Parts: sequence; structure tokens; C-alpha cells
Amino acid sequence: MHLQLSLTFALACVTGVLGVPSQHLETRQQPFKSTAITSHAEPWAIAFLPDSRVLVTERRGNLRLVDPTKKTQGTITGVPTVAYGGQGGLHDVALHPKYAENSIVYLSYAESGSGGAGGAVARAKLTLDANGGGALSGLEVIWRHTQKASGGLQFACRLLFGSDGALWISSGEINQMTPAQSMTGNLGKVIKLYDNGTAFAGNPFADQGTVQAQIYSLGHRNPLGIDFDAEGRLWEVEMGPMGGDELNLIKAGANYGWPLVSEGRHYDGRTIPSHSTRPDFAAPKAFWVPVISPAGLIIYKGDLFPNWKGNAIISSLSATGLVRATITGDTAKEAQRISMGKRMRGIREDKDGAIWVIEDGANGRLMKLTPN
Repeated sequence: MHLQLSLTFALACVTGVLGVPSQHLETRQQPFKSTAITSHAEPWAIAFLPDSRVLVTERRGNLRLVDPTKKTQGTITGVPTVAYGGQGGLHDVALHPKYAENSIVYLSYAESGSGGAGGAVARAKLTLDANGGGALSGLEVIWRHTQKASGGLQFACRLLFGSDGALWISSGEINQMTPAQSMTGNLGKVIKLYDNGTAFAGNPFADQGTVQAQIYSLGHRNPLGIDFDAEGRLWEVEMGPMGGDELNLIKAGANYGWPLVSEGRHYDGRTIPSHSTRPDFAAPKAFWVPVISPAGLIIYKGDLFPNWKGNAIISSLSATGLVRATITGDTAKEAQRISMGKRMRGIREDKDGAIWVIEDGANGRLMKLTPN
């Protein structure tokens, strides 16, 4: 959640202070055509089925099955009960790497419990029907936040499978801040698990205990996008506080500093030391002041947009469109902003290299982006 930046920070951005580019290519013509497919109530995430139909999550707890050819949608029943409120609800959806054989899908969501709400991940078998819908069965919760809190903020819970079959989860700190540095909990972390929810054997803290064994990196605030580049490196984008949104290259065992360091400041105006004051923490490869409010991330790998290959494409809420950053080795730099006039939530790349995005909020459209 972001609030309006102070005048000091706005002026800092304009003058190029804090590493923010002093100009953006926001007025450039859109380099794609947008095809609206369907509309949804507060959509959050996208996943492609092998037959090119699309699963779309809606935050109130609905899972939709979209046929892009017919531009129709049906409902998948059996979704777990979600804690809808604030930023919470039904979040991400991902297919098991062997979905064609086992029909297993994964859902992340906010769930109620003692103290408020926390993030959870469940898996279930998806059975499709002849009427354009389907049902989940055998639902099993495989991971949960180790604590819950009131307020309904900063769950994150993006899901991603790696080439080794491992499940990655971006775990928000649910607006509690200090747990991001605690090794006794899994808030504010990047998590790596086997597909059944057990900790991955090669994790950097695998020998330190049950919770610690889940953790791949720590010191994150609200990590809302994760994706691999062509070299197999994991990149992550997260919302900062008042300023300081980050694009990070995730490394095993690294600590990214939240809430001890940030390029932003607290909402009440209190300053936070910058990453430069603590070289022991991993610094972002790019950051934004004022914020762009990142909501999703792909590292583009397709051929439809050849000039974008290897770039980070970030769906943005407050920048109302897409933000493109070039990646060169271990460095990243914003290259372009593409206004779409709407807060953009989910983003995915299909097998043909087309980019799919969903607009945030009521009547948010599922859009397919292809070259002009």
C-alpha cells in the first residue's frame, strides 16, 4: 500500500537524486495492440492451461476459466474460503509442472485465523467439465504464514515453479515489518519448497530447523512479482514503503534489508537508512522514488517483442501501465514506461510470446498484448 510522497521526495526524483531517472519515455506510442478478452471482478492473477484456456483469480474468492477464442468464462468450484479485505483475498494460481499428467493446480490466498489473516498456499486436482467450467477436489493446504495479523495488508504470495520442479513463494510481511528479519518465521521471505510443501533440501538454511529450512532469502516487504531470466536467475519486484519500490536479483541466503534499510521512508515521515549505509544487505538492482507500485513481473523470453528479450516487464498500479527495465549482467535500469490508463495487476507471457495483463479493480479486463 502506498501513500502520496512528500514534496522532498518528489523533487528528489525530478532532479535525479536517489538513482531515479530524471526522464521517462511515458509519451511513446504503445508498441502493441491490446485485445480485450473478458472482464472480471477484482482480478489478481493468470495461468495458462495446455489447451490455451486461461485461469483467472478474482480476489473475492472466485476462480474463472476463460476461453480466449470465444471470449467466454466459466467458474471453477471448490476454491478455499478466503479472507477478503484490505489487500487480501484469492491471489495467485499456478499449474504443477506435470499438470498434463496430474491436473494439479496451486492457489495462494489470505486465510482467517487467530490474530487476523495470513497467507496460505493450497493445491488441488482440477477437473474440467463440458460446460466451460470445472471443480477442484482433494484440496490440501501445503504452506502457511507462521503468524497472522489484522489490517489485511502485504500478503504478496506470488507462485512460481522452477526448472527443477521446486515451488517458489514470495512471502509478504503482512505489514508487521520486523518479522522480515526474523529467522523464526516465514514472513518477508522468498520461500523454496518441493511440490508437496516440504522444504527444498538445497536451501541455504536447510540445517537450521523446520521454518528456517523453507527460507531462500529474507528482508522483503511486499514481493509481488517473481520470475526467472534465461540464465535461470530469480528476479523479484516488491513494493517499498513511501518510496523505494525495488527490483532485486535473488541470491541464496541473501538479506535484502527490510525494515532496517530502504530507499523510501515510513508513512509517518520517519527516515529509513538507505542500502548504502549497510553493505552487508543486498541492494536493489533498480528502485523507484516516487513509487510505481509494482504488482507483477515477467522477464520476457519470447520473440514477438524482440527488443524486449531479457527485459523485466513490470505491471504497475500507480504508474497505470507497464514499466520496462533492461537487465545487463547484474545491473538493471528503467528503459520505458507504457501508459495503459488503468492500474495493471497480473502479467504473464504465453508460449507464443504474447503478453497477457489484467487490470486491477472492478470490471478489470483480461488483455492480450501483441505487436502492432
